[in-house]
Amino acid sequence: MAYTTIDDPSAHFQTALYTGDGASSKAIVNDGNSDLQPDWLWTKQRNASQNNLLFDSSRGVTKYLKSDENEAEATNAAFISSFNSDGFTLGNSTVVNDNNDTYVAWQWKANGGSTTTNDASSTGIGTIDSVIQANTTAGFSIVTYTGTGSNGTVAHSLGVVPKFVIYKRRSAVENWGAYHTATGNTGCCFLNLDIAKSSAAAYFNNTSPTSTTLGVGSSPAFNGNGSTYVAYCFAEKQGYSKFGSYIGNGNANGSFVYTGFKPAWVMTKRTDAANQWPISDNARNPFNVVDISSYANLASDANTVSNHYDSVSNGFKLRGTSTGWNASGGTYIYMAFAEHPFVSSKGVPTTAR
Repeated sequence: MAYTTIDDPSAHFQTALYTGDGASSKAIVNDGNSDLQPDWLWTKQRNASQNNLLFDSSRGVTKYLKSDENEAEATNAAFISSFNSDGFTLGNSTVVNDNNDTYVAWQWKANGGSTTTNDASSTGIGTIDSVIQANTTAGFSIVTYTGTGSNGTVAHSLGVVPKFVIYKRRSAVENWGAYHTATGNTGCCFLNLDIAKSSAAAYFNNTSPTSTTLGVGSSPAFNGNGSTYVAYCFAEKQGYSKFGSYIGNGNANGSFVYTGFKPAWVMTKRTDAANQWPISDNARNPFNVVDISSYANLASDANTVSNHYDSVSNGFKLRGTSTGWNASGGTYIYMAFAEHPFVSSKGVPTTAR
């Protein structure tokens, strides 16, 4: 069996850097090996304080959410005007396209905006109806559903068990809930908050994801009666994505985290104490040591931090002593996507930086 089925991760995930010009039709074209039409787009201004803005092709290109706030979904046609065959087109809003300001855009491919509806009572999959677009090759699906207020399950269409799921109530103010395989079905971290892991049966009804469904409890963050939700679901794919945990050592010769690929994007979160959600990528950091992060839960501009980690051919090696990612004895979860698999399907190894 081949090591990976994804030789070119850029077919499913890419990072774009751009400088705004204030024009109403500025096209951002990706520069990866493959064209990528984004279905989930996450933008962040780099040189000034501005919200993390999240868009997707299931909810519609004009609708956005802020990962650093608990606000309900909002609409603005001046932010993003289209998802294109290889990138996206900006509007003229100063939030995403201010003249001479710099931005980063992370993009994931689902199914080109094409969705299917799961009628739970007809299919027998789950107990709550959902609308899904899935990329089973890359292990990513976008799921929208209306809550019932009672314990239930929601179909995700990945065919394998998701290891990481981000939930957001769209129709009302509510924190972003996150399920991670390492924190389990009673533990939850909130993407817009810096707090440690919180535990409650109402989050996931003590029910882990299966190969067909997500478990949701009665918490309004996941399943309020009559409220609308979006869930971004990720399953691991060898050589492309990894969702795990590590223990920090508080040393500049830090822990090594094996992913099975050279990382293109890494987000971490300390779970045993309060701390942020730092995000690093290979576009802003093409060389080691990786030292630039923004934060999923903060609107502040990108922070330069000394000696965050080294990106290597099969994972990342922590180099800093910050409690944000390497406190002695600290417990962390991570989410990572590949620049290149450690070994291609043809047995060709990648190289370190």
